[in-house]
Amino acid sequence: MTGRARLVVVGAGPRAAMLLERVLARADEHTRLDIDLVDPHPPGAGRIWRHAQSPLLKLNSMTRDVTVFTDDSCTIEGPVRPGPSLNEWLQQWRDGGLPDVALDELSAAEARALGPDGFPTRRLHSHYLDWFFRRTVAAAPKGVAIRVHADTVTSVRAAEAGPHTVVLATGGEIVTDAVAYCVGHTERDLDPASAALAAAAASAGLVYVPPAFTADVDLSAIPAAGDVIVRGMGLAAVDLVVLLTQGRGGRFERDADGSLRYVASGGEPRIHLGSRRGVPYRSKVTSILQGDPAQREVLTPEAIAALVQSRHPIDFESEVWPLIAAELLHGHYRELFTGHPDRVWATWDEFREVLRAHTWDDPALREAIAAVVPDPRDRFDVAAFDRPLAGIRFIGADDVHRHVRDHIADDLRLRTTQEHSAAQGVFTAALLSFLALSQIPDERWNARSRAQSLPIRWHTFFSYVASGPPPHRLEELLALADAGVVRFLGPDVAVSVGARGFAASSPHVPGQTVATSLVDAWLPAANAALSTDPALRELATVHGSELRVTVLPTPSPRAADVRDAATGRVGPAVYDGSLGRVRVTADGRLWRPDGTAHETLFAIGPFTSLTEAGAFTRPAADSLALRQTDLVAGAIAARLGIAVVDTV
Repeated sequence: MTGRARLVVVGAGPRAAMLLERVLARADEHTRLDIDLVDPHPPGAGRIWRHAQSPLLKLNSMTRDVTVFTDDSCTIEGPVRPGPSLNEWLQQWRDGGLPDVALDELSAAEARALGPDGFPTRRLHSHYLDWFFRRTVAAAPKGVAIRVHADTVTSVRAAEAGPHTVVLATGGEIVTDAVAYCVGHTERDLDPASAALAAAAASAGLVYVPPAFTADVDLSAIPAAGDVIVRGMGLAAVDLVVLLTQGRGGRFERDADGSLRYVASGGEPRIHLGSRRGVPYRSKVTSILQGDPAQREVLTPEAIAALVQSRHPIDFESEVWPLIAAELLHGHYRELFTGHPDRVWATWDEFREVLRAHTWDDPALREAIAAVVPDPRDRFDVAAFDRPLAGIRFIGADDVHRHVRDHIADDLRLRTTQEHSAAQGVFTAALLSFLALSQIPDERWNARSRAQSLPIRWHTFFSYVASGPPPHRLEELLALADAGVVRFLGPDVAVSVGARGFAASSPHVPGQTVATSLVDAWLPAANAALSTDPALRELATVHGSELRVTVLPTPSPRAADVRDAATGRVGPAVYDGSLGRVRVTADGRLWRPDGTAHETLFAIGPFTSLTEAGAFTRPAADSLALRQTDLVAGAIAARLGIAVVDTV
């Protein structure tokens, strides 16, 4: 492209800011480029991480594990431009090295006290993201003009040839050469089950809060001292509990014996928590590896290459999950045998051969483990780890409540003490497995894997293992349980609407719990075509095409592989329709409905067919988020005629 080019970025949150930085990393003094970012929320932080939210809400990552910068670990085509992690940035602020950063009083007090192992508030993190955005803009070459519009894109009039017209909610228009959609998470129309609950609740005069972003939910209708059923025990549920307790004036105090005690304000409801597993996500791990370095031993590059090169579509359940489970076992026992050799009766070299000789779920493997790992607390069972309440028939509500409470206390011991650093081995193995699976092209998976196994089983399992709450949140949950504010309902909780209100029950627990309020505490499932964001909805329904599959019922996973493309129907579909994600190429170009790739419309984020990698990442991890962002930025730069700058 000759002359001055223009790029419009729809969104200005962390993902958009990182994309901006990767585009500008390729620019030099010869670049002539206008970039417009459109977002009603503050640039850098965006909606989710904006400063204007409760100071009680936190990240579930330690400050040392948060960065938005590339580093030497990144396998990317664009130039590496390193910068401080959140922890390093806080130290620079404490040292007076960031005169352009003005923290509010609460954030300043937090910044002075927070160490590398601390979990920052979202408000403090918003300052880091704001600084990153301002630094990125300030470093742009003189020929690049960057403008931020506090507005919403309502439509993009895309042209087959020539410039596009971006229409804003305030009535303005921007004519541009390319558009990059970086919208992030959005609200969406209610799914049928939630819509039915909402209608039933309205008819019966009950309070129902459907899936939403917890920070934005109005909880004032949930009465003090009343009963509220909460489905979901992930991060959204943890945030909800914080807002319904500390957010209503309650506080935690540390007793002389070190135990945590909750002091109620009287404004709290009684919170009844249940979910599919019946337990919260696993605590974030705070130990460090002290044995041999982590490495992929099962999902090796060779194993991934063999899967990709196989002649049939890949089935997650039968072909990949066994490899992940084996990788988790290797991660745990490598750290146990090499980091704590005094607690085992064999060498790692010897026991590695035992793991290689058995499948992950072989009963003989359990016997082999027991023979050389004398302490049951040092043993790791993948199935029991995934579903700790499976197979238990509880005698009543008190029994299941006790079981869940004991599980949380045990999980905290195993994941927050250096003595049990094997938990870090499991976490690292899960992370390496996630990165390994990102190397498998989307089209190589069979339909069942794309529709069910990857977005549901694998994503939720990975979140359960690796994206749990900070340890102190689970300690607070125990204190709330001891205070009678929180009760645990158990696994496989179902809810119905009856004459007395919402009734929650579990097939594993006698009886039911009745309440006049119900909260479904999880994020709305990403669905571009059903998004309340007008630009994203138009992207899915007009400019692009959605990822669609048909899954057929069959006892053989491979027989259910392909209905996306070319085989005949052999029975009624288990699932037939859209996965809610917009199809894009590996470098973010939008696929048109006719199957051709658009050259000037780009998209990146959870609403696309790309593997969801998050908005920011861990340092020195060759992160998927940065690799994806750099690849998309490279395609945009190539289209707009921006050459890669060689900084060596």
